[in-house]
Amino acid sequence: MGESQVYAVFLFPQAIEALGEAIKPYLTDGPHGPHIVSAEIDTGGAFCELSLNGKNSDGKNIELELMLPANMIRLIVSLHGEDGSFGFA
Repeated sequence: MGESQVYAVFLFPQAIEALGEAIKPYLTDGPHGPHIVSAEIDTGGAFCELSLNGKNSDGKNIELELMLPANMIRLIVSLHGEDGSFGFA
């Protein structure tokens, strides 16, 4: 199996606060702070478009697109590997 590539998208703390409950289902906690794990990113324009893979309330796999104002994004990290994890563990 080849390496997969995903992205960890870190938002400014003020952005997480401003988005409130609406952003919480998409955040993943990690040793470097809360972030959004995205399969694809389009950074062209005022909004950054994130393609996410997840599960619906019935447990079925779904794909969705999340669009955030680009000025809410603090950092994007490209992750390479089998499990999509990152860090210095």
